[in-house]
Amino acid sequence: MSRTKAGISGTLPERKPPHPAGMITRIIGLMSGTSHDGVDAALVEIPLNPPLINIKLIRHLHIPYSKQLRDEIRMAFNGNTELICRLNFKLGDIFAKAVLSLLKDTGFTSNDINAIASHGQTIHHIPPSGKKPGSTLQIGEASVIAEQTGILTISDFRTADMAAGGQGAPLVPMADYLLFKESGKVKAVLNIGGIANVTIVRDKMDDTIAFDIGPGNSLIDEAMLLISAGNKSYDKDGAFAKSGRPAPKLLNELLSHPYFKKKPPKSTGRETFGAGMIKDIFKTCKKYEHQVIVSTLTHLTAITVHDAIIKFQPDEIILTGGGVKNKFLMELINENFKKDSITLRKVSTYGIPLQAKEAFSFAVLGYLTLNNKPGNIPSVTGARHRVVLGKISLPNIPAII
Repeated sequence: MSRTKAGISGTLPERKPPHPAGMITRIIGLMSGTSHDGVDAALVEIPLNPPLINIKLIRHLHIPYSKQLRDEIRMAFNGNTELICRLNFKLGDIFAKAVLSLLKDTGFTSNDINAIASHGQTIHHIPPSGKKPGSTLQIGEASVIAEQTGILTISDFRTADMAAGGQGAPLVPMADYLLFKESGKVKAVLNIGGIANVTIVRDKMDDTIAFDIGPGNSLIDEAMLLISAGNKSYDKDGAFAKSGRPAPKLLNELLSHPYFKKKPPKSTGRETFGAGMIKDIFKTCKKYEHQVIVSTLTHLTAITVHDAIIKFQPDEIILTGGGVKNKFLMELINENFKKDSITLRKVSTYGIPLQAKEAFSFAVLGYLTLNNKPGNIPSVTGARHRVVLGKISLPNIPAII
């Protein structure tokens, strides 16, 4: 099997059809985000002949990671090559078990599912800079998933876009466009995970803009880990931040970070807004109480989110991601947009649970890959042209001689 500009060429081995021809495609999307707190699995049904607006979420499952696994992933962020190698297969096993749990919950079998679409766990992401090419690494071995589930698995969604000169992220804007486009309206789909990102959805796909805004939960989470000596991985409801007040000097220094001044297309990650930055902050800001630092970091996310989105004057902001559960952060974001008379709605009002949105989106991207359709938007990623995303790992099929 080979990959061409047109998509995937070659003949797949015969396998029992997952459903009668001409009905629906069932895909399980898998997502382990920059917050690395667990894996989300979403079983999605999509008509073979869309409109894609009829996409249906059948079931969503979230499996939290153990503290030990979260710690291992954090150590992998720092470049331990043996650990990364071992984690690749370990996460593949965990992702496969998430799929099998989802199948058990829904009563489906592997023969009922066309494909798994796994984003994997990002370990390092290097956007292209000038003439320097970028690179990216997501782990969670797809061959392990295909072997254990018996389902064709699509993975490594970012690399084809980067090979075409793109940032490789964000990729969910294609799904955002298909799901939320409404004639005559501008919608901002805001995802607050470890990194905050936004898609500006307009009538035409080529007018779609999306980019990573900057830190979502990443700096807050890293600060809580440091303060609690590893016992607390996040600020529940934002209560710790709310008990303090932001430090104006520190806030202004953080807001002056060059990333916020960059124009899209742009992407970032924990390499920039992660443990390294937090260590530097705590080293140079010893005079501040811990509540003050976490409050400052929470205000940083709220301010950068507002400043990044308001220039597009959206009619509506659709909220997704785990950061929406941070009550204090959402109070700050709501306050900032209230004066602009912009409506904010959780994605759950569209029938998609907050935690399921990204796994849901990768199921949609997997559908496009199966149908040899491009999944990137060059106006978003900066790629030279549209490309079919992902690599395919086939399940074991007994040879017939």
